[in-house]
Amino acid sequence: MTSSNLDAGFLHGFVESFLVVFVSEFGDNTFFISAILAMKHSRWHVLMGSLASLFVMNFMSVLVGYAASIIPKVCVTYVSSILFLVFGLKMIQEGWRMSADKAEEEYEEAQEHLQKTEAKEKSKATSRNQTSNMLSQVVIQCFTLTFLAEWGDRSQVATVILGAKENILGVLLGSLAGNALCTCLAVIGGKLIAEKISIRTVTLVGGVLFLYFAASTFYLDDD
Repeated sequence: MTSSNLDAGFLHGFVESFLVVFVSEFGDNTFFISAILAMKHSRWHVLMGSLASLFVMNFMSVLVGYAASIIPKVCVTYVSSILFLVFGLKMIQEGWRMSADKAEEEYEEAQEHLQKTEAKEKSKATSRNQTSNMLSQVVIQCFTLTFLAEWGDRSQVATVILGAKENILGVLLGSLAGNALCTCLAVIGGKLIAEKISIRTVTLVGGVLFLYFAASTFYLDDD
């Protein structure tokens, strides 16, 4: 395989994973969790915890996908196409039925989830001084909440699929870039940004994007 082929494979994996992750994560529950925490705590600590969690999650997903690459290419192609098709149709359905105040609904849901979590944490917080000196509790909270919220969601499954069929480094860096951009937007001013950029539009565009990837995987596969 030539250097130009490797470069093209890297770029394709990077762009595809970046777009898939961004349209899946923008305006979701995790997005608003980061936004709310950034209003109450240090933005830097929230960013550190969220990005660390997403790095671990993406790294695990890409490794699982890479391990799955031992499966015959034709099986990966069919499974990838079907899953992308399902994700695309589901996102279009969600976007079509989505209300205009979806951002407000997601924000309130994330806020309620955080309030319940923080209430439980306060009831357990009896001897955390030693831990707090080593690492900010905000970082730990962001890491845990993000990891649990992202586990098994659409973007993680899509990253596993891409890791099985695309350049692994491109997929890893692309998914990290997509998550990093969403998290940075959330920390800077998630609620305001989500109100300015229609979540419904992003969801519909994301659905079309998944359908395109489903078709391109099935029809344009080199093999």
